[in-house]
Amino acid sequence: MLSGRRVVLGVSGGVAAYKSAYLARRLLEAGAEVKVVMTSAAQRFVGAQTFASLTGTHPVTDLFADASVSPHTDLARWAELLIVAPATAATIGRLANGIADNALAATLLATRAPVILAPAMHTEMWEHPATQRNIARLEADGHRLIGPFAGELAGGDVGMGRVAEPDDIVELAASMFHRPLDGLTVLVTAGGTREALDPVRYLGNRSSGKMGHAIAVAAARRGAHVELVTASELPDPPGVTTHRVESAQDMLEAVEKIHPDVAIFAAAVADFRPADAAQDKLSRTDGPPALILEPTPDILASVVARDEDIFTVGFAAETGPVERAIEKAKRKGVDLMVYNDVTAPGSGFGTDTNQVTIISPDGTVDRWPQLSKTEVASRLMDIVARHIGR
Repeated sequence: MLSGRRVVLGVSGGVAAYKSAYLARRLLEAGAEVKVVMTSAAQRFVGAQTFASLTGTHPVTDLFADASVSPHTDLARWAELLIVAPATAATIGRLANGIADNALAATLLATRAPVILAPAMHTEMWEHPATQRNIARLEADGHRLIGPFAGELAGGDVGMGRVAEPDDIVELAASMFHRPLDGLTVLVTAGGTREALDPVRYLGNRSSGKMGHAIAVAAARRGAHVELVTASELPDPPGVTTHRVESAQDMLEAVEKIHPDVAIFAAAVADFRPADAAQDKLSRTDGPPALILEPTPDILASVVARDEDIFTVGFAAETGPVERAIEKAKRKGVDLMVYNDVTAPGSGFGTDTNQVTIISPDGTVDRWPQLSKTEVASRLMDIVARHIGR
């Protein structure tokens, strides 16, 4: 499952640290080489010698007491995957804000390997706005989270905050090395286009681009060469070729230059644009302008119509029942359609979560629960890989 893979296990200071010893054992049994880095607080819950006995290598516990000149960079470069379990609120906050004041935090900031975080803390700490802001930032940075889950916590409490089980973490770790899209090019569109009224104003929508950017990251993690055409102001995702555009016409021209194996249209493209945008700023003193609109190009249709074998996925951000999206899927001729009601709580533009329904060409639907956009992207790319036989 993980034969020969180099995994760094980070252990931070929560009572769930006792499970990390079993996690180290399970990683070893799966074939991984394992090295451990611990915070000083973690050593209050489980001893460093426990991990030394399990892995055959003494854990890194201090930036200055180790024999290596730079233990954190050595670990960071050695790792093919870094798992933090448990990931406490303090460790999550350090990583989200770039604070490298202990060996674990410094290793996390120095690595270019993918990172899995398994949060564990009391419910109140998990639900605190600061923690949720940090989690949203880490997901946007491309880190993968597993849990937390509801269950028994420290001190006899029960609630959300229980760490993921070691076997589930090992399974997720194995999936991180599964690259079913190796050798394929994936096109992703993202963000809301802006259609100029004049040099200052535009017609637009509320799309943040978070869903499309998450899909681009998920595709890259599965080995694809990803071409992201985005109208969003979000940072460029790591490992992705990004093309910045503004209008629907800009997006069409960028898409026409790309010849993908898979095309995923997550952008909220304006349906109409001003037929004759003003060359100078419109003045209030001239009164309201007569606004004549014309259709924008149908980017998805232009790709579906190509004489190329492209697996296409459309998005339908609607404000009503799924039937409208089912009709759109059939009319557009896509291989899959992803529908979400943007008026549903936690499913609208700009949120970090989404609740989607996957629509097949025959009109059958698969309704998903509300998930983070990162998890929606991950599940969607797994479905795409299966559909194309990868």
